[in-house]
Amino acid sequence: MASRATEEISTTTTETTSEASIASIDEHDDENDTKERVLHRYFVQEWKLLKSLLDRIVSNGRVTDPSAVNKIRSVFDKYQEQGQLLEPYLETIISPLMLVVRSKTVELGSASDELVDIIKPLCIIIYSLVTVCGYKAVIKFFPHQVSDLELAVSLLEKCHYTTTATTLRQESTGEMEAKCVVLLWLSILVLVPFDISSVDTSVTNVSCFNGLEPSPLVLKIMEFSKDYLSNAGPMRSIAGLLLSKLLTRPDMPKAFISFIEWTHEVISSAADDFMDRFRLLGVVEALAAIFKAGARKSLLDVVPLSWVDTSTLMKSSITSRNPLLRKFLMKLTQRIGLTCLPCHSPTWRYVGRTSLLRENISMTSIDKDKQCINGLDANALIEHKGPDILQEEVMEVPEIIEEIIELLLSGLRDTDTVVRWSAAKGIGRITSRLTSSLSDEVLSSVLELFLQGEGDGSWHGGCLALAELARRGLLLPASLPKVVPVIVKALHYDVRRGPHSVGSHVRDAAAYVCWAFARAYNFSDMKNILERLAPHLLSVACYDREVNCRRAASAAFQENVGRQGTFPHGIDIVNTADYFSLSSRVNSYLNVAVHIAQYKQYLYPFAEELLYNKIGHWEKSLRELAAEALSALVKYDPGYFTDFVLEKVIPGTLSSDLCMRHGATIAAGELVLALHTCDFTPSADKQKSLAGVVPAIERARLYRGKGGEIMRAAVSRFISCISVTHLPLPEKIKRSLLDTLLENLRHPNAQIQACAPLIGILSPILYLANKSDEGFNSITLKYLKLLEDPNVAARRGSALAIGALPLEFLLTKWKFVLLKLCGACSVEDNPDERDAEARVNAVRGLVSVCETLTKSVTGSIFSFVDEDVALYQMLKDEVMHTLLKALDDYSVDNRGDVGSWVREAALRGLERCTYILCEKESVGFPRQMSEAKSEMEPFPSAMVETNQRLPLFDVSLATNLVGSLTKQAVEKMDKIRIHAAKVLQKILYNGNIFVPCIPHREKLEGIIPCDVDSEWAVPTFSYPRFVQLLQFSCYSRYVLSGLVISVGGLQDSLKKASIMALLQYLEVTGNGEDEKRRSRENLLGTDLLWILQEYKRCDRVIIPTLKTIEVLFSKKFFLNVESLTPDLCTGVLDSLVTELKSSKDFTKLYSGISILGYIASISNQLHARAFSKLLFFLGHRYPKIRKAGADQVYLVLLQNGDIIAEGKLDQALEILSETCWEGEIGEAKQKRSQLYQMAGLEEQTLLKAVDGKPKTNGEQRTCVSDENESYSALVGSSGF
Repeated sequence: MASRATEEISTTTTETTSEASIASIDEHDDENDTKERVLHRYFVQEWKLLKSLLDRIVSNGRVTDPSAVNKIRSVFDKYQEQGQLLEPYLETIISPLMLVVRSKTVELGSASDELVDIIKPLCIIIYSLVTVCGYKAVIKFFPHQVSDLELAVSLLEKCHYTTTATTLRQESTGEMEAKCVVLLWLSILVLVPFDISSVDTSVTNVSCFNGLEPSPLVLKIMEFSKDYLSNAGPMRSIAGLLLSKLLTRPDMPKAFISFIEWTHEVISSAADDFMDRFRLLGVVEALAAIFKAGARKSLLDVVPLSWVDTSTLMKSSITSRNPLLRKFLMKLTQRIGLTCLPCHSPTWRYVGRTSLLRENISMTSIDKDKQCINGLDANALIEHKGPDILQEEVMEVPEIIEEIIELLLSGLRDTDTVVRWSAAKGIGRITSRLTSSLSDEVLSSVLELFLQGEGDGSWHGGCLALAELARRGLLLPASLPKVVPVIVKALHYDVRRGPHSVGSHVRDAAAYVCWAFARAYNFSDMKNILERLAPHLLSVACYDREVNCRRAASAAFQENVGRQGTFPHGIDIVNTADYFSLSSRVNSYLNVAVHIAQYKQYLYPFAEELLYNKIGHWEKSLRELAAEALSALVKYDPGYFTDFVLEKVIPGTLSSDLCMRHGATIAAGELVLALHTCDFTPSADKQKSLAGVVPAIERARLYRGKGGEIMRAAVSRFISCISVTHLPLPEKIKRSLLDTLLENLRHPNAQIQACAPLIGILSPILYLANKSDEGFNSITLKYLKLLEDPNVAARRGSALAIGALPLEFLLTKWKFVLLKLCGACSVEDNPDERDAEARVNAVRGLVSVCETLTKSVTGSIFSFVDEDVALYQMLKDEVMHTLLKALDDYSVDNRGDVGSWVREAALRGLERCTYILCEKESVGFPRQMSEAKSEMEPFPSAMVETNQRLPLFDVSLATNLVGSLTKQAVEKMDKIRIHAAKVLQKILYNGNIFVPCIPHREKLEGIIPCDVDSEWAVPTFSYPRFVQLLQFSCYSRYVLSGLVISVGGLQDSLKKASIMALLQYLEVTGNGEDEKRRSRENLLGTDLLWILQEYKRCDRVIIPTLKTIEVLFSKKFFLNVESLTPDLCTGVLDSLVTELKSSKDFTKLYSGISILGYIASISNQLHARAFSKLLFFLGHRYPKIRKAGADQVYLVLLQNGDIIAEGKLDQALEILSETCWEGEIGEAKQKRSQLYQMAGLEEQTLLKAVDGKPKTNGEQRTCVSDENESYSALVGSSGF
């Protein structure tokens, strides 16, 4: 037997090899080729890899490389959703592997422990195909010889009693896969057309079983299968499948009865424990499989017992908590019902079309007319075939059927979708075997699920049931008038539940019903129905909140267009409302729906859908989108929207429902604006009603309580819309609306503030304010006054409002406005009044005002040249200076670096103001100055003359601009770095406006290429480029002041990239290496000293600067430059005296101590001074600082022995190593005094001046008192 199996394997291998070689030939005609060869050519591109791995496994008779299994599984997993692509390869893959399993079982015997280790990896591969392609496609290629039955049972027994000791494994060891594969193998082997007792070699006398008693082999299979029915894995389902194939054999009556009795005992004694839950699942699933596969005659005898068990279990508490068990019970219930009813196809069933394309094509027109007639008058057909129908009407239906249908109907109300879906299928299958009158009763019961008091589960289950009835031809056209209204309601089903709603699954199922209608009925039967369904389907496809519902409705409409063909403009609509265009809700509302609404039969349903269902939706963003979508439809029929829609919307602004009044207010404004766009003027009554909307809302006090904030935003939008349309308003209402906008500006909600100025002021002010200079000035001064309001919300809103003011409001007070906004951009002196959002809005408002003042079509906005010159000179001197100063806003609060918001806004503003100045610089001012005088206060003539001679964008301004941008481009925040680099890139390469006077422009363009975009986010790309600017003295201080923040920062990746870039810059290679390195070190050292002086006592910069100096000292920089070292070390020492004095920051102290240690190690005149300062920290109040100072002193003494006399050096080292510096401070100070004496130094403090002379007591007291004069200074010193 083993040799025969080996021959089979070799033969199969040869065949598969030849097939693969044939398939590899590329010269084939795809149209004439077989499906398998085309798939070989174009699909499963990994076939060569798979084939080589499988051939190696088959030739070796086992898996020698465990990684090969993972490779094969990874290939199979790619086809999880398209398993049919693997089907042509299944025989080539499965047959050799199963033959290896079979041959090894024969060769080694089931008692061998090696056998299980061999077949496990093989079964992993086979079971992977089962999960991808399904077991039905796979078991066809299993060996199914009669002799294999005992072999498979023995192999299952071996796998059953073999367990792996390892637990909590991440990957499968193959135990589960091996059991599943052997069970599947047995499910096909038990179908052998012989008495199994004749195959069982353990039976000595076959005649004693007489074909009724189960043989030992059968009992063994049943024993294992019953055990697996309690398993939580896939073996449970496969064991049920095996039992259904085994027990439904004609020679298994006693085994079948015994199993049914066993299931009755299990169900009757079921308890709510862990094991019984899985056993119940397995038992019910096995019974459902048996009732599906068994013959009706043999099953009828066990129906009463099985039904009693099913109905009892369905009512138990165990089932109520287990949806999977309820699903299997629904399957079992419907199959019991199908067993009780005779199997026949009812003659009253609707047959609408031929399912085969070949028959449809060959059908003549006369046949089609007959088919249409048959489908159209199905009831008449029943009357024509009277005798047959009457015979069905008198058919006896078992009483149990009524209970079964009742249970299935209750399943349609279940809370879980899988249970409802199974119940719906059961309703359809059982109804297909009932008479026409009984089917009508079932339909009536299904329609009762849509009554008023039913929940969303009932509606969903009812839709699924109607779809099943329609698909099976059990829903006659005569019943459609009762069904269609229900489906229309289901398409719009949406029930509010607290802050959300339910109903998306109902709408999806209703679309499925419409899809089933298209496939089930002839167009002649559906013509009138589709005229009612089409608008509702398209309404859901365009306006539903959920994307799956939009796509489902679109698919149903597309199916109806393709199969029914009676929709006007159907092809155009299908091309517009496709799967991808409906994926975006905004695109669906504003583009797809607007395109479809051009056809009149869809315009009015769309408007009603938005009016009644969407502008009052519970989701705020959808209400706003619906209002915008409603206004987009106005252009097709302005009269309808004025007379009908607006009439419905205006009363809704005072609705008791917050969602409705919010949506109605926005919709009213959008409709008025759309009517104005269409040049359509509402009637006088409508205008009066619109004018009273806002006063009515305020009289009703709808700004208070819940929803007051969103109503304020809606009112601001409404005011903006009616202002653009120039709606006639009384003066009293105009003033009221202005007060409303002003009040909204003071609101703390940022969304309301943004809505008020940006939308509600730009257009409305021109319309609402008095058309006079006094009116303009009063409004402008009112907003300017709010810039100094203690209320931060008022400052935020007023800054935005000033930025949105039209030109007329700024002409007479432009200088005052600019100065006020420049002041508002600075950090407030009072810490309690500081607000980052207010400064951000001030920066944005300042830039917007500058653009408004300088933007003119015909030239200058001013009548006189001196005003024009003064404006641009102020823009250069004040505005640019303010924006550059805003780049130094590093304010921090509990939200983090809020100053970054100001810096980001300033970066945008600098770019825009630079373009304004450079554009004006290229155009120039008029040569002749007007002799007329301005209404505003004139500038001194000397200033004007001077300003005329000075350029607007000079080298100094360009240097400050580029330097500030490069500083931000090398700091630690990714967003700011990227933005600064892009702004600098735009300034250098702007194609419309050339920015002049930039020093070293060619070098900058080489460092900052124009074709780089996303790479600026990568530190390893950006830092090496910007560090090159350190060689230019005009930019070096800017770059270095930003670079030290990254070098001394906390983020490791940024720190490594910045340090690496700096070190690579300093380590010069090539000709003139020493001289160039020396010059770079000199410039870098000078700049570091400048930073220490410029940012004195500013820990945000000083601490990372000290860390940077420490890193450079550790890399031996500055220590070999004789001319630089004394000056640098002196400057650093002087700075350390100031910075470390009374400091409580450990990071700062550690860095300072380390730097003192490096300086003290240098053999020059400064080492004694540095060593003296270092010894001071041995008596510091913090033990860890004393310990760090002792470590540094020890290292200094080892490196520079000249500090202490040679005879005292060992004693000093002994004191340093044996003293517990983290102990008592008194002992530490005593030891420190001894070290001072050994070094011959005077014991001193950090309070000494630079020249070493002690300060007077008065001076000391002054310094000490200024150190922490307030709590804020203490907090600031801690880094907060």
